[in-house]
Parts: sequence; structure tokens; C-alpha cells
Amino acid sequence: MDEQEEGEDGEEEEGDSDGFLLVADEDAGEEGGADDVEGEDEEEGEMFPEIQLNLPPPTKVKVKAAEYMQSCVTVADCPPPRYPEFAVIGRSNVGKSSLINMITGRKDLALVSKEPGKTKCINHFIINENWYLVDLPGYGFAKVGFQGRQQFDTFTKEYFNTRPNLAMVLLLVDASIKPQRIDLEYANWLTDNEVPFTIVFTKADKRRKGLTAAVRDSHVTAFKRALLQDLAYLPPSLLTSAAKGLGRGELLSFIAGLRVAYERSGRLEAIRQGMI
Repeated sequence: MDEQEEGEDGEEEEGDSDGFLLVADEDAGEEGGADDVEGEDEEEGEMFPEIQLNLPPPTKVKVKAAEYMQSCVTVADCPPPRYPEFAVIGRSNVGKSSLINMITGRKDLALVSKEPGKTKCINHFIINENWYLVDLPGYGFAKVGFQGRQQFDTFTKEYFNTRPNLAMVLLLVDASIKPQRIDLEYANWLTDNEVPFTIVFTKADKRRKGLTAAVRDSHVTAFKRALLQDLAYLPPSLLTSAAKGLGRGELLSFIAGLRVAYERSGRLEAIRQGMI
């Protein structure tokens, strides 16, 4: 594989960060807590103080190769942690498989089912031979019974807490419906366990009776407000639509910037040497 690609590979600029420096959005002011989000006339930056990731310019953004690698039900059986890993998680019908197919540009890479909860394993895909994309079992109302849901929940959370090369979790939230308690609880669990995550709102194009763009935006706003009841700052977030391809370029650039930062951090080398 060529070391550089034309067009999408930005040149490194002096002073760019080599790691995951977190910068609070200064436009949000000093009082970005939950009590400050009630005013309807405030600007979004003021209403929603969001953590900004100070990332280097992205390189190798375009997906040129995407292959299914393996499925497993224990973290110990996951592939060797050679590359940065980006994991996708969300409620059972949030559209994980559709988003994975949109990201990779492959219509059938991840199986899309009309029955929620079909993903029952940790599914690894290798992208461009330099990063992993991981499809995790959805949480919620999958028809597997209480014991099955507990099993999925246990090994998924074990994965989050022990996978050494995990660069970012993409927490998918359905923008076409009102905020769901289970999504808020999952976001809070990730925060409490210091698992890095980004909120990816899905189904931004969903068309059904009474759902306008304004209603969809109100769902996103309500979710952010609810999160700020417990968090001082929101994680990064993106709006996507697998059906329309909305947000694909932004999400791929974001992942690429994270991958570059992760590679520069020295963590992968430390993993290879057995230090992590």
C-alpha cells in the first residue's frame, strides 16, 4: 500500500497535536451544565458545551479495502491488537449494519436484518489494512431472553474495559425518535468507565408521519439536554443517514484523524512490546 494518497492526505502542519488532547469548547462559556440548557433562544454552542478533540490532519481517509475478518464471543479471541480499533454499538434497531455498510461503501459487508438483535458476536472488519471496524451486539430488546442479553452485555463491556487498542466507540442513537433512557444510561456507563466515545445520530432522513427535520432536530436537542443532566461536557457528535450517505465524509475524516493520532501516540508500539 502506498504511504501517501493524493487529494485526501493533508500535509502535517507545525504544531499539530500528536495525541488525543481534549479541549473544551470555549464558545460554550464557563457555565455549560444542565441548568443552562433551558433557554430556547440561546445559541447551540452555549447550550451544548462539547469536548473538542485536537486531532492532526487526517490521512488515508478513503476506504479502498474493507474485508470481514472474524467473529468471536470472548475478548480473548479477538484479533491481535495490531491496529487502532473503532467499535460500533447501539440499540438493537438503531441501524448499526447500515452505518457500517455506508462507512465502507459496501452494501453487504455487514448483514442488514429486519429483525433487531441479530448481531450476537464481536465482529471484526479490517479496513485499508490499517484499522479495525468492530460491530458489537446491540443492547435493548433483542429476542434472546434475559440470560442472552446479560451475556452480550457482559462480554461487550468486558471488551470496552480490556481491549488495549480501542481508539473510539461510536455510540449510535436514533435521531428519528425521542431520547431513550437506555441510550442515556449507556452513554453514562461509557463516561463513568472512561471509555472514549462519540455520539453518531442515525436515521436523519427517516420519513414517517409527523417527522419533519424540525422534529428530528428536537430529538437531537432533547438527547443532548438529557445528557447534560449528568455530564459537564458532551462528547463529540455527528448526524448521519445511511440511506442518503449523510455524514459519511465527516465520519471517515474523523476516524482518520483519530487513527493518525493513535498511531503517533506510541500506544500501538507499547502494545507490541507487551507494555500494555
